[in-house]
Amino acid sequence: MEEIYENKKGYGVNHFWLLSFTILLLLVFGALAIAQTVAVALTTPLFGIPFGDLMPLLTGSLSHPNARLAFLFIQGLGGGGAFLLGGWLFIRLVDKKTLNLKQQIHRVKFMGILVVVLLMLGFIAFNSLIVFLNTHVQFPDFLSGLERVMREKEDELMLLTKYITNFDTGLEFFAAILVIGIMAGWGEEYLFRGIIQPKMHQYTGNVHLGVWITAFIFAAIHLQFYGLLPRMFLGALFGYLYVYSGSLLYPILAHTLNNALTVTMVYLGKLGMVDFDIDEPSEIYWPYVIVGLLVFIVGFKAFVAIHAKRTENDQVAQGL
Repeated sequence: MEEIYENKKGYGVNHFWLLSFTILLLLVFGALAIAQTVAVALTTPLFGIPFGDLMPLLTGSLSHPNARLAFLFIQGLGGGGAFLLGGWLFIRLVDKKTLNLKQQIHRVKFMGILVVVLLMLGFIAFNSLIVFLNTHVQFPDFLSGLERVMREKEDELMLLTKYITNFDTGLEFFAAILVIGIMAGWGEEYLFRGIIQPKMHQYTGNVHLGVWITAFIFAAIHLQFYGLLPRMFLGALFGYLYVYSGSLLYPILAHTLNNALTVTMVYLGKLGMVDFDIDEPSEIYWPYVIVGLLVFIVGFKAFVAIHAKRTENDQVAQGL
């Protein structure tokens, strides 16, 4: 089973790969600029934040009571919303393709959803090892300047992450679930797995190259070297869920679950209900990693088997 990225009826548009990705990049960044401009313009009337406080808001240093909600609002429109808009414009106006939503929904199985939840929990546990290894990468002495710059950038992004997730109210928590979990999950998967991955598959002629190149781009665009590897492995998992099922709804579900679980753990940690720290891990919990890997392997094999059976049935039906 492969990704759905089909020509619309009556169209057959195939652009040179570099031109195609240049146009996609321009559309996405254009949508991002427009969406964020609109979001920032609406911040004062919607959240009562003075125009002069917008710069501290965007840098995560504003102490206004509505600052976190306003920041999430800007992130929602300018992140997931922009990816959806830019990707949709590209599909409709440039490539003239379709993701065939009906077929995407038809390929989803209830047992497949349950298995995705299981394998994601296992993968998150196993991925803690990759997170640990990536965050503790040591550069050679001649690259110490580059390491210092990357560490400083990482510290800045961590401060911003803590600002976003330091929820004071349940409303801020639910807003974060909507923006970081649902909107980011939908927007990023629509763009990366829905459009870029099948195009990479087409250009390289190799489904695995398509998955891993897209996963690398997905990880690199977040501009966090010390989160590059775990995010790349996560992106590859989302890619293979799409390849083996033929439904983009599975990687959307998995992405949403991953982000929402992190947000929930941060909130529960603040309430003192669980022991969870968003900072970089200081040690590896091997039982957690090993059990997670086993659960993930079993879950992924079950996922592939469920959709392999469905594919065989479809082929038999088509031959009758």
